Amino acid sequence: MTVGARSTGPGDEPMVARWGSPHPAAPLVLVLHGNGTSEHSMIEISPWLPHGPVAYVAVRAPLAVERGFAWFAETDGRPDPTGLADAGDWLLRWLDTEGHPDRCVLLLAFRSGVALAGHLMLRAPERFSGAVLLHGAVPLDPEPPRGALRGMPVFLAHADADPRTPAPLLDRTWDWLRRWSGAPVRVARTPDGGTLAGSVVAAAGSWLGDRLDFLRAHGENPLPDGEEPTWPGLGRLPERAGEPPDTTPGLPQLPVGPPGTRQAALWERIRGLGRAAPAVIGPAGTRALFLDGPADSAALVHPAENELAHLHPDGSLHLALPEALLYDALGKGWALAHPLAGVRLAAGLVLVPAARDDDEVAVAAALVTAAHRAATGGGPAPHLG
Repeated sequence: MTVGARSTGPGDEPMVARWGSPHPAAPLVLVLHGNGTSEHSMIEISPWLPHGPVAYVAVRAPLAVERGFAWFAETDGRPDPTGLADAGDWLLRWLDTEGHPDRCVLLLAFRSGVALAGHLMLRAPERFSGAVLLHGAVPLDPEPPRGALRGMPVFLAHADADPRTPAPLLDRTWDWLRRWSGAPVRVARTPDGGTLAGSVVAAAGSWLGDRLDFLRAHGENPLPDGEEPTWPGLGRLPERAGEPPDTTPGLPQLPVGPPGTRQAALWERIRGLGRAAPAVIGPAGTRALFLDGPADSAALVHPAENELAHLHPDGSLHLALPEALLYDALGKGWALAHPLAGVRLAAGLVLVPAARDDDEVAVAAALVTAAHRAATGGGPAPHLG
């Protein structure tokens, strides 16, 4: 790729295309095209994106190339680290001037724009309320810490074969986002990434609309902050040993791999926290705990049914945690965010991997107890077996 002169406006301001709401406090979707195209290429998908009180701004990459514009130079599909950092600096400076300082900002990126979006998400997670990543790879050198994207929902379009991005980068993005990032990740998987399929665009637009609706109704998730929280019966939460399990890429969210062996012991520990009955949703044999009194819907798996948590036959759990505890559990490997957490479902909804020994049974029971306290207003939990 031969990089030419910068293609920016006066004062090195970006050249942009805008549509949607002009209100300075409206949620802003920052649209990042791929290398070799322009800001106008992304306008083609605008009919499938949400309308209403939301602003879109498609930014032209600052570097002129043989065809179109680029964010950074690439070698064999890999971004130049210095160029990537420079593009991030440039966009963040400009973003400081875009409307109300407290407005929600989401990212929508395609191909090389995904690398820049991923750089921005990891560098300044406090700036962004979610991201749509279409057929590209997040820069993961050096390896980010576990849970680096806690509280930031992501829609990921991933192709099994993609002619533009090296397969190892795609595979690493797929694995890290879903297992290590802490983000709720909704995926659209296709066999071929040569073109942007209409079904993927439609799914991305639907996801973006749901995320915007959630933000309007509930506000943003606060970032992890403060001292480590105290967990009922545990004190400080330890780190979970080993790698996080893989999960099904679609719904329902379930672990992939051998089942746990401590289901009966865990059920004995938690069954006093609610009324036991078959779960509203889940594989055959899933047992749930329901609350009979008033409860905080944000701490429930299924608010309409007052369902606190459910235990799958393989020993994994679904439950919802308050933010301070949520970020601790995600960062230490005890929970995986549900793909629709903070989008259609409670922001704290997580999958807890199956316990592998008695110590892990105690941790899983503490997570359910914490969810119970959040749901019931912090009162003492019933006696646990």
